[in-house]
Amino acid sequence: MANSDSLPTRWMGSGLRRISLLPLAISFVVLVCLALLAIQLWTTLRAREIQLNEAFQESSNLAKSVAQHAYDTIKEADTVLVGLVERLETDGASDLQLSRIHKLLVARMAELPQLHGIFIYAKDGSWLVNSQEVLLKNLNNSDREYFKYHQTHTDRGPYIGPPVRSKSTNDWIITVSRRINLPDGGFGGVALATIDMSYFKVFYDRFSIGERGAIFIASGKGILLLRRPFDEASLGRDISKLPVFNSYLPKGPVGTAVIKSGLDGVTRINSYRRIEEYPLVVSAALSQDEILASWRTDAYLQNVIGGMLVLLIAFLGFRMVRQIELRSKTEQKLRETGNELELINETLARLASQDGLTGLGNRRHFDESLFGEFSRAQRGETSLGLVMIDVDFFKQYNDIYGHVAGDECLREIGKVVGYSMRRPGDLAARYGGEEMVVLLPGTDLLGTLAVAESIRSAVQSMGIEHTGNPFGVVTVSIGVESFTPMHLASKPVELVEAADKALYKAKASGRNQVCFASSYKEGGEKQDI
Repeated sequence: MANSDSLPTRWMGSGLRRISLLPLAISFVVLVCLALLAIQLWTTLRAREIQLNEAFQESSNLAKSVAQHAYDTIKEADTVLVGLVERLETDGASDLQLSRIHKLLVARMAELPQLHGIFIYAKDGSWLVNSQEVLLKNLNNSDREYFKYHQTHTDRGPYIGPPVRSKSTNDWIITVSRRINLPDGGFGGVALATIDMSYFKVFYDRFSIGERGAIFIASGKGILLLRRPFDEASLGRDISKLPVFNSYLPKGPVGTAVIKSGLDGVTRINSYRRIEEYPLVVSAALSQDEILASWRTDAYLQNVIGGMLVLLIAFLGFRMVRQIELRSKTEQKLRETGNELELINETLARLASQDGLTGLGNRRHFDESLFGEFSRAQRGETSLGLVMIDVDFFKQYNDIYGHVAGDECLREIGKVVGYSMRRPGDLAARYGGEEMVVLLPGTDLLGTLAVAESIRSAVQSMGIEHTGNPFGVVTVSIGVESFTPMHLASKPVELVEAADKALYKAKASGRNQVCFASSYKEGGEKQDI
């Protein structure tokens, strides 16, 4: 008989072990699929990061090359100007001197292919001498921006002006100029070197920057001197409000950032550099979309292959899980039956201890808990608090609004009372009729009073209309007691009687208040909260 009894137990245990394989198998398949997807995602994002890092480096190197080229080009032109200014200020501008300078300028033009021309202007803007084989006469450049600048500025450094068209050839040029002083320090004219813009264009066209890449040179004040792709309309444009000048250069003279262009709206990886020796800013930018185009293609193919692999694994895993599920079907049904029986038992136990109307504990549950907590408080010599609540004029409420409304009123008050349970050991229960109680283990009188007052205030704050109550709304009267039970000297009923006595006093004293039993002195004097 003993052996036959043990067989079902072992059989059910084995079935439960087999059933437990199902969630394990599902978890394994899901984890494998998620791991593959995570690896695929990480690989894809890592490849993107590497691609962008390489583009950042490429853009930075490109900006470095552009800056160095711009510096070398302007430095060679400025070196010529320094020598001319020194010679004119020292030796003067006699016809013989100008003839010698003319020969020198023609020679310099042959040596420096980037130069479009070298010019010297008198203080009134007339042409004194230049690098042309045949000197042009009766021309005046006093209207040029660079000439006006040197007229009004005494600094002796180079000045890089906005792009202009040459008066002699009508070509776009970039101007580099220096002021010539008279012996007394006054304005004596301008020495000018012009650089053919095509020289820069030819150099920039050598770089592979894609269809939407960009290179530009701008003055230190943000005036655009040259840009690839070339756009004649943008030459001389003020770009000082764009992000490179407005947000990034103030933080440092060199940097790389992802910036959306204010000229054409393309998002680019932009490396910028300020040339300290000359008031210039250069930028080399590569289109982010073009840089990531090959990455997108690779990512698409990798994700398709990875997705197919994940689907295959998921399909095989599904078949495996399905087999386990079919094999454990009978055991699962037994398990479900056992769970249902257990749930029914739990429900019955809960219903046996729960009030059906308010959802609080019922009188039986309260009596059992009171006995247990009272004994525990005696052994531990700890205080035990009790809050006894009664709805004011509840009979009148039923007479005026009906019993259905009365039940709803008790349910709402039950919610408030239930919220007062702030610790696992607290118990709220329906004591009977419209009376409810809250048992508070380990709570002294002040703590019990605080809970009671919060309940009273919350009930009144609900504002449930009650025309039969002098307060106009539903209120409660509350009696409170808390003491430390003495071993063999106190009984649970004493706590209930004391709280009930306090409740009676609260109702007799006008309702909607909290009273506690120990607050009554001889002669009936009452202290309220």
